[in-house]
Amino acid sequence: MISKLKDFLGFDIKAEKYKLSSDPQFGMISDYKKPDKWVFSTCGYCGVGCGLYIGVKDGKAVYTKGNPTHSVNKGTLCPKGLSEHQLINSPDRISEPKIDGKDVTWNEAFKKTSDTFKRVAQEKGSKSVAIISTGQLLTEEFYALGKFAQLGLKTNNFDGNTTLCMASAVAGYKQSFGSDGPPSSYEDFEYADMIILVGANIADNHPILKLHINKNKKKPFIVVIDPRVSKTAQMADLFIPINPRTDLALFNTLAYIILEQGWENTEYITASTNGLSDLKKHLQDYPPQEVSNITGIEVETLYELARQFVKAPAALSAWTMGVNQSALGTDTVSAIVNLHLLTGQIGRVGTGPFSITGQCNAMGSRESSFTSSLPGYRPFGDEEVAREYAELVNVPVELVPTERGYKYAEIIDAIDRGEIKALWIIATNPLVSFVNQKKLRSALKKLDILVVQDAFMSDTALEADVIFPAATWGEKEGTYTNSERRCNKANRAVEPFGNSKSDFAIFLEFSGYFGFKDLIYPSWSEPKDAFEEFKRVTKNQLCDYSAMSYKLIEELKGIQWPCNEASPKGTARLYSENMPFSTPNKKANLLCVEWLPLASDVCKAFPLMLNTGRTVEQWHTRTKTKSIAILDDLAPEAWVELNPKDAQILEVKSGDRIALSSINGRVENVIVKVTQKVKDGSVFVPFHFNTELVNTLTNSEFCPKSGEPNFKQSAIQLHSIKVPEGIKISEAEVSVQLVHQKVEELNIVIKDKEATL
Repeated sequence: MISKLKDFLGFDIKAEKYKLSSDPQFGMISDYKKPDKWVFSTCGYCGVGCGLYIGVKDGKAVYTKGNPTHSVNKGTLCPKGLSEHQLINSPDRISEPKIDGKDVTWNEAFKKTSDTFKRVAQEKGSKSVAIISTGQLLTEEFYALGKFAQLGLKTNNFDGNTTLCMASAVAGYKQSFGSDGPPSSYEDFEYADMIILVGANIADNHPILKLHINKNKKKPFIVVIDPRVSKTAQMADLFIPINPRTDLALFNTLAYIILEQGWENTEYITASTNGLSDLKKHLQDYPPQEVSNITGIEVETLYELARQFVKAPAALSAWTMGVNQSALGTDTVSAIVNLHLLTGQIGRVGTGPFSITGQCNAMGSRESSFTSSLPGYRPFGDEEVAREYAELVNVPVELVPTERGYKYAEIIDAIDRGEIKALWIIATNPLVSFVNQKKLRSALKKLDILVVQDAFMSDTALEADVIFPAATWGEKEGTYTNSERRCNKANRAVEPFGNSKSDFAIFLEFSGYFGFKDLIYPSWSEPKDAFEEFKRVTKNQLCDYSAMSYKLIEELKGIQWPCNEASPKGTARLYSENMPFSTPNKKANLLCVEWLPLASDVCKAFPLMLNTGRTVEQWHTRTKTKSIAILDDLAPEAWVELNPKDAQILEVKSGDRIALSSINGRVENVIVKVTQKVKDGSVFVPFHFNTELVNTLTNSEFCPKSGEPNFKQSAIQLHSIKVPEGIKISEAEVSVQLVHQKVEELNIVIKDKEATL
C-alpha cells in the first residue's frame, strides 16, 4: 500500500531520500517529482468542474493539484482528481488505429470506415448510420461532431450517454421552463436556509459540493431523501428513507399541502406561472394520507417537510441520478420544479431546483451537439429557427435537421431491427453501462461495422471492427461547462499518447474523406475556431456565450452563462426578476404529472429490489480509473449491500459471496457487505465493474419523454454460494468493509496533502 501511496501522493512517505521542497503556490512537493511547469486546467471527471493544475516533468504529467483560487473547489480535489494525471499514461491507452484488432495507419482506418458508411447510406439511407457519443468531450468537439453527424453524414440518429444520466433533467426543465438550463449556482448552497437533496449521494459522487454546504453560516436545515442511508444521509437534519421510485408522489403531495394550507406565493404564481387551476384539480389525487402509504413516509413528516420548505427564506432542491434514472424521471423533475414555482423559491440567492450533472461536460453536450436540440438550445421543427441557424453558419437550410432522431435506446432497437447497420461509438462503454446487456450484445452483432473512438481499450473497443485512438484529458484544449453553467478552460499539458489524435482533429480529418470539410468546418484548424462560431450561434439565446473568450475564462476561473454585453462576467442564476422563462408567454408551467407504480415490482420469484449507483473511488465503467492503483485498491470489485435481516435468511455474512439474478440475467460471485444502509427487501450494487456486470440484471423500462433508462429499480433474487471445505478465499476476495477501512486509514494522509494546498 505504501508503494501505491508514493505514486498517488508524489513522494514516498517512508523514504527519507525523497527530499521535500517548498513550492510557492502549492506547498511541499517531492524533489524527484517536482514539475518543470504547471498547466492551468479543469478536472475531466464529474460535472462539478474543479479547477486544477497539471504538473509536467520531462514532458510527462506527474502531478495534479487543485487550483486554490478557483471558486468551485478552492484548491481541494477528491481522490480521483488528485490522481487524475495517472490516467494519461494508463496501460489501457490505445496508441494506434486498428482494424480487426491489428494496427493500421490513420488513412487505412478512415478509408475503411468512410467506405463502409457510404455503402450503408447508399443501400439503406443516411439514417442507417448512427452515432452514440459521451458527456466527456470538449464543447468545441461536441459542436464539431454535431455538425459532422447532422450536416455532413445527414443522420439525426445521433445521441450520447448523457441520455443515461441527465436526459430527464433536460426534458423536465424544457416542459416546465421552456428550455433546458439549471437555474442555480453552487453559491446557493452557501446561502440557502433549507437544502433538499433527493436521490443525490453527493458525499460520494460530488464530494466537493459538501464544501459549499459547509461554508453556509446559516447552518441550513438539510433534508436527504433516499431509499439508502448513504454517506450524504449522515449530513441530514431530517433523513427520509423513501420507498423506491415514489419521489414524484412525494412532491405532488407537498404541493397539495402547500395549497391546502394556503402557503403558496400568490403574487409570484400570478406574475410568473401558467396552469394553477389545473394543478389544483390534479393534486386532489395526492392527499397526504394516501401518499404516506405509497412513500412509506409518515403524514406528520410530510406536513413538517412542506412547512419547513415554505418558512425557509431561501430553499434549494438538488438531485442527481436517483431522480433522473427513472421511467418517471422527466415528470419527477417537473414535480420538484412545481414546488419552487408555487412558493417563489427560484431566481433568488439560495433558491432553485438544481440538477447536478454527472459528467464533466454533459452541459456542453446539451448546449452544442445537436442531440436534444439544435445548438444554442434552439428547438427542432421551427422553420424560422432552422433558417436563422443556417444563415449563421452559412449552410443550406435543407441540411438543418427538422426533428430529433432516435434516442440512445431507440438506436439500439433500430440496430436490432436491422434498420441501422453502421454505428460509431465515441468515448463511452455501453458493454458495461447500458441496461439489459443481453439485448445490447445481440443487437451489436447485427451491424455491418462498429467503430469505437476512445482513448482507452474499453470492453466495447475490444469488440470494434475499427478503432480510432483518441487523445484524452490533459492532451487537448477546449472548454467544459459544469453543473452551474460555468464554462471552464481545459488546456493541453502533454502531447497526445502514441499516435492518437484529439477528437477535434479526428473529426476534421475524417470529414475530408466524405468531401464536406470545407462546408461544415470553414477555415477551422483549431478548437478556438469552433468556439468562436459557437459564440455567434449562442448569441441572444439563453445559453449565451457571446462575450466569453479563452483569456477571460482563465482570468475569471470560469464564466457562467448567459455571458453577453449586459453581463460580461456571466450570470450567477437564471429566472431572476429581469429574466423571463422561455415559454411563449414568458411564464413557467405548473404541470400535472402522474405517479405510476413500478411496471415490474418484486414478486415471489424475485423478492428483492436492486438499486445501483456509484462509489467515490471509481468512475463510470472504470476505463479511466481501473489502472490507477490507489483507486483500484480501494474499490477493486463490486459488492452487494444487504440488510442484516436478509443476510440472516440467506445465512451469509460480510465477506461471503452470493449470486444475483433477475428475469434478464445472472451475476455470479459478488462479495457481501451486511449493513443497515439498505432496508430489508432492498440491495445496493455499484455499477462500475465489468467483472460483476450488474446491468445484466436491469430491465428495459425507459422514461417515455427523455428516453432515460430506469436503472434504479429491478426485481431480483439472491443465491448464497457456499465455499467448499479446503478452499481458501484469496486475499483479493477481502470483505468490502476491510477495503473501506483502507479509505479511512488514508484519510489522514490525504487531508495532510490537501492542507498543503
